[in-house]
Amino acid sequence: MEEISFPTARFEEHRPRLRAVAYRILGSLSDADDAVQETWLRFHRTDTAGVENLAAWLTTVVGRVCLNMLRSRATRREEPMDAYVPDETARSKGGVDPEEEALLADSVGLALLVVLDTLSPPERIAFVLHDMFAVPFDEIAPLVGQSTATTRQLASRARRRVKGGTPVPDADLALQRQVVDAFLAATRGGDFEALVALLHADVVLRADRSVIPTPEPVMVSGAQAVAKGAMAATGRARFTGAVLIDGAVGLAMAPRGRLRLVLAFTFAAGVITGIDVIADERLGRLELAVPAG
Repeated sequence: MEEISFPTARFEEHRPRLRAVAYRILGSLSDADDAVQETWLRFHRTDTAGVENLAAWLTTVVGRVCLNMLRSRATRREEPMDAYVPDETARSKGGVDPEEEALLADSVGLALLVVLDTLSPPERIAFVLHDMFAVPFDEIAPLVGQSTATTRQLASRARRRVKGGTPVPDADLALQRQVVDAFLAATRGGDFEALVALLHADVVLRADRSVIPTPEPVMVSGAQAVAKGAMAATGRARFTGAVLIDGAVGLAMAPRGRLRLVLAFTFAAGVITGIDVIADERLGRLELAVPAG
């Protein structure tokens, strides 16, 4: 059996936490693994014998690596939507299992990843490190190149974005959440009849042309037709979760932690009467937040 060196053993002790930090910052398991690997390389090249708090040192390093990765990401519009939806059968050597990615997104909270993707890189770093991993602001400040006071403001601004504003007045959010969760479950499970039961007979779906490449936006009407369209998106539904959209419950699709589109619903008498699939520049004008519970 190959003996593990002492430096390697020290690093491996912290790997799970570093991976957790990187995943929440980047929202992508493959990117998180790349960030942890880069952190290992920097650790290997550095004399850390005099480092008193190795956990804090490694967290700072992985945070800096993640910040650089966030800043270098191309805008989401520069890549086709299908590039963000992992193939069920695609698992390259040493790659990430799409099912593992989907399960991890569910465990962390896909809505949280969606909202984090709308933050600036410094806001995301400050919020994740402080609010989720209890890193002091004075340790985060040098990483984002700001004063401690400004770093605290970055986290506070991010926190407000995560919690969102006031929900839609008089909206029955509990009922909305029940219907939306049932819609997502039926889509993931391929249950056509359950989908139809959740839709008004005259439901209308409108989708931006970037969702289904066409010269004009798409409009589909009728419960049967809309349900058939939802059935065609079963694979994408694995990377979709409930989120508050301008105070109302909707769905957001975020494969690999990157927000690609949202489904904004209108309701009447406990069924869905309209679905607006938004994937264009309107995404940036929406207020997205993590739903309670």
